[in-house]
Amino acid sequence: MNVAVTDLGTRSWVDRTGGQLTAAERRSLLVPLARTHASNAVGRLSMLARLNSGRRTQVAPASLIPPNSALTRAAVEQAQRRLSPALLNHSYRTFAFGAALGALEGLTVDAELLFAAALLHDTGLPASDKNVDFTHTSARVARDVAEEVGLSSVATETIRTAITLHHNPDVPLARGPVAYLLAAGAGVDVVGLHSWRLPPDLLAAVVEQHPRLGFKGEFAAAFRAEAARVPRGRVQFLRRYGAFDLAIKLAPFRG
Repeated sequence: MNVAVTDLGTRSWVDRTGGQLTAAERRSLLVPLARTHASNAVGRLSMLARLNSGRRTQVAPASLIPPNSALTRAAVEQAQRRLSPALLNHSYRTFAFGAALGALEGLTVDAELLFAAALLHDTGLPASDKNVDFTHTSARVARDVAEEVGLSSVATETIRTAITLHHNPDVPLARGPVAYLLAAGAGVDVVGLHSWRLPPDLLAAVVEQHPRLGFKGEFAAAFRAEAARVPRGRVQFLRRYGAFDLAIKLAPFRG
């Protein structure tokens, strides 16, 4: 397997390719995409039958509280400037759901980096460059925020690569807990992936605190625009092979 496939979705890959998939890279994503669809189908059926594991779990509310630091304040400021209310609330929910899954799995994660990544991961989506994956812009915003607060180069790279990886069909824990939980939290909110693992009252409380505000329709439209901007990118791949518009509609949330 060549390097272009094994580093697919990383910050260096997006910088090098603009997010344009080769034929080999598209093929390499088919199996993880099929696995993700199968897992989502089984998990969502368990929710319908009220047999999902989330009904028997608890998450300490303290684990969902965003940290307060120079980094997180700067991330919030940039997100508020660049995102619509619906996308901004999605970013907060992404952090909360990712942090909750991390707590359930007993993972140790830098909450500051996870929160900053969550708030900034979609900042490039509203206005990105043609033929360049929107995560490239998001990662650039994250770099600017990191430089503003004097974040270390290692921590900066952690945030930026988590952002560029987050809409791969599968982001394993081997990529690091920030990347893993960012992708997982976004997956809960966008298509309901892993939602069956979380307590129903937690799902409801997070949505009550950060209302969806018609998120499904706005996000689907933004992804259609991204697919048109980057016809050989990952978003177009997800829409063509992953029935992504339908998956968004079927997420277990209203609006």
